[in-house]
Amino acid sequence: MQGTHATFKSERNIFGRFGMGAKLEERPWLTCYGVRFVSEWFWVRFPSAPNEKVKYLEFEMMNMNEKSLKAGFDPPSFGLVKHFLDNEAKGTKIIGANSLQDMVNKLKKPRKIMMLVKAGSAVDDFIAQLLPLIEKGDVIIDGGNSEHQDSARRYEELKAKGILYVGSGVSGGEEGARYGPSLMPGGHPNAWPLIKDIFQSICAKSNGDPCCEWVGEGGAGHFVKMVHNGIEYGDMQLICEAYHLMLALGMTQKEMAQEFDEWNKGVLDSFLIEITRDILNYKDDEGYLLERIRDTAGQKGTGKWTAIAALHHGVPVTLIGEAVFSRCLSALKEERAKASKQLAGPSTKPTVADRKAFLTHIRNALYCAKIVSYAQGFMLLREAANEYKWNLNYGGIALMWRGGCIIRSVFLGNIRDAFVRNPALSNLLLDNFFKDAIVKNQQSWREVVSQAVLWGVPVPAMSAALAFFDGYRSERLPANLLQAQRDYFGAHTYELLGKEGKFVHTNWTGKGGNVSASTYLA
Repeated sequence: MQGTHATFKSERNIFGRFGMGAKLEERPWLTCYGVRFVSEWFWVRFPSAPNEKVKYLEFEMMNMNEKSLKAGFDPPSFGLVKHFLDNEAKGTKIIGANSLQDMVNKLKKPRKIMMLVKAGSAVDDFIAQLLPLIEKGDVIIDGGNSEHQDSARRYEELKAKGILYVGSGVSGGEEGARYGPSLMPGGHPNAWPLIKDIFQSICAKSNGDPCCEWVGEGGAGHFVKMVHNGIEYGDMQLICEAYHLMLALGMTQKEMAQEFDEWNKGVLDSFLIEITRDILNYKDDEGYLLERIRDTAGQKGTGKWTAIAALHHGVPVTLIGEAVFSRCLSALKEERAKASKQLAGPSTKPTVADRKAFLTHIRNALYCAKIVSYAQGFMLLREAANEYKWNLNYGGIALMWRGGCIIRSVFLGNIRDAFVRNPALSNLLLDNFFKDAIVKNQQSWREVVSQAVLWGVPVPAMSAALAFFDGYRSERLPANLLQAQRDYFGAHTYELLGKEGKFVHTNWTGKGGNVSASTYLA
C-alpha cells in the first residue's frame, strides 16, 4: 500500500497528512496531519478511524482552518481525502507527499508534531519511528488520553535526546473538535512558547479568555486531564441518580426534560445538564429512545485511573470512586436481572407530598454533591503537585475547563473566583461561596439521600459525597478505635492526644511482648 499525504498550501500556510505506506497495514493508527501557522509549522497526527470517528477529524481540521491554521484530512485512504476536499474543505489547495520522511522534510524548524492516538504502545511506537527523522529542539505533542506516568517517562526520555515533549489533555468531544476544545498542555516548558499561539487560537474561549494555559512539567498535563475525566464520571453519575429518583416518582420523560431544562437556567447550568434534557426529549419512529437503551455503561479507563491515583496519593476522592464502581455494577446486567427476582427491597412505594418541593431538594442535593466532587478533584491535584513538584494554577485549571470541554459549566467560574480570592485555598469547601451554598442546601441533600435509602433507590455518588462532607467537618472521627485495633493485633502503635509525634504500643492482652511493628521489619 502506498502512503498518501495531503498538504494544504497557500502563500505562507501549509497543512499535511499522510499514511505510513506498508506500515499502515500493520498499524492502522499510523496516520498523520500537519498545520503551518503563519510562518511556523505545526503538524498533527491523528489516528485512522471507523467512519463514525472520521467526522471528529474533519471538524478539527475545519476548526483549524477557520483559525487561519490550514488543515487537511485523509483517514486512512486517499478516497476519503478526496471526499473531504471535494466537500467540507472545498476551495483549499492540496498537494501530495508519499512518506514520513517527505513530510518531516517539509516542516519548518523547530518542527512541531502532534499525535492523537490511543494511549499506550501506539504512542511509543510512533515516537520511535519519528526520532530518526527529527532533531534537537523539535517538539512532539501527545494529545491522546495517555496515563500521566507514561507522559512523565516520555518527557524524561525525550529530554535526554534534546526533544521537547508535551503531553496535552484535550477535551470537548465532537463539538469541541469543530469549534474549539479545552487544551491542557504540560511537559517541557521550552515547548510552550513554540506552540502557545497555535493552541490558544484553536481552543475554546470563555468570555474571551482561551481555555488553554501551560499546566506544568512532566506528566502534569495528562494528570490534569485525568482528573477532569474523573470529575466527568462523577457529574454524569450524579445526574443519573437524579434521573433515577425522578423515574421512581413516576415522572414522564417530558416532565423530566422540563425539570432539567429549568435546572439548566440556574446554578447547574452546564453542558451535561443541557444534553440530558435533549436526550430525554429525543424521539425516533418508535418513540422515546432513552427508555430502550440497555442500562449498561462503558468506560475507557480514565475514571479508574483517577481512583487509582487517589489511592496512591491517599486522597479520599470517594465520589469519583463510586461513579466508577457504579459503571462496573451496571455491567453486571444478567446478574442484576436474576437478583431482582430473588432479593426483595423496601415495600415502601416512592411517594412525596409535594413533588415540586422534592424536585427542588433533588436539584439542591445534586448541587451540593457536585461541589464535593470538584473539591475532591482539586484535593487530588494539590497532593499530586506537592509530590511531583508542579506549580499548578488551580484558578487557571478551572478556566481551562470553563469552556470547550465535557464538564464545562457556569459553576467552574465560581471555582476560578475561589482560587483567585485565595490561591493557597486548601479545600473548595472552605471558600465562603461554596461553604454558604453547602450550608444553605444541605438539608435538601440529607432529605434526598434519606428518602432514597428508605425507597431502595441507589444513590452511591450523592451518599458518598454526603458521607465525605460529614467526615471532613468532624473534628473527631472513630479512627482512634481503628488505630487501637491495629495496635492490638499487629503492634502498629498509636499516638496519644497531646503527645503527637510519639508512637507507643500497648500490650493489650498481657500475653504479648513490648516490641512494636515500627521497630522491626515484617
